[in-house]
Amino acid sequence: MKAKVLITRLNDGKIHSGQSLATEFGVSRTAIWKIIQRALKEGFNIRTVRGHGYQLASPVDFLDQEIIVKNVESASSRPLALSVVDEIDSTNAEVMRLLARGECATPVVTAETQTAGRGRRGQPWCSPAGENIYLSMGLSLSGGFSAVDGLSLVLGVAVADALECLGAAPVGLKWPNDIFIDGAKVGGILVELQGELQDGVVHAIVGLGLNVHMTAAPAIEQAWTSLALARPQLTWSRNTLVSTLITSIADASDKFQSVGFAGFRSSWQSRDVFFSRQIMARDGELQGVGQGIDHSGNYVLRTIEGDVAVRSGEISLRFAS
Repeated sequence: MKAKVLITRLNDGKIHSGQSLATEFGVSRTAIWKIIQRALKEGFNIRTVRGHGYQLASPVDFLDQEIIVKNVESASSRPLALSVVDEIDSTNAEVMRLLARGECATPVVTAETQTAGRGRRGQPWCSPAGENIYLSMGLSLSGGFSAVDGLSLVLGVAVADALECLGAAPVGLKWPNDIFIDGAKVGGILVELQGELQDGVVHAIVGLGLNVHMTAAPAIEQAWTSLALARPQLTWSRNTLVSTLITSIADASDKFQSVGFAGFRSSWQSRDVFFSRQIMARDGELQGVGQGIDHSGNYVLRTIEGDVAVRSGEISLRFAS
């Protein structure tokens, strides 16, 4: 018996005794207890009410493949190979595996939780079950690696557009790959490349982590927020979010292939959270005032020695204290 089946039963918000659950599902109370423990490890917020039973602290907004496919098909003609899974090591890793097996349609993977989710520079990505979005797509672009310069910034614009379309405005972008709302990180983008260095087809594996319903994450050491915390007046459906994000990313990819990074630069600049702010490289050796991005997507700092452009592969930037 999967934890998701039990969580679905608890999704009414009522207290259910271990015995009643055991009777309903035809298993022992010990089996129910073990499933509850597994669900807790996966990140589901279940309360144990002594002497009464188990209760979900808040409803779980489960992903539904049928709903997502229907929404995407009504908005886009791009053929997709969508997989919605309960648990996976990494959605990016699964897209890589699908591409290696020769998947022809655009592979898209989203999961309730990840056991080895990762962000930029291999940093672990907090992936509690049933609360956020963990989404990866495999985009095929022609022209070699040089043709994808600025892609991560383009994807940031696509994500911001999707969120603002659903009412989250204003959404900020922190170079090179973070999504911000109200001065705190709500999501991040990871792009990994496979393919030909020169003129061949490049597979861009695009990973997006987006905080939706999460309200606590002690392991995260930077300022963060979620859509539910930042925009509590709105109802956030993960199925609607995933559908809208897939469509926006696919559309941005098509536009990027035809007009390049230039078609997105002004949209990115208007959301730049670093602009006119004192910022520094993480090691503190480079400090200056944010001037936005150049035509190649490098970030420009105005220092006492003049303007300096930095590439995303070289350093990370943060606000100066």
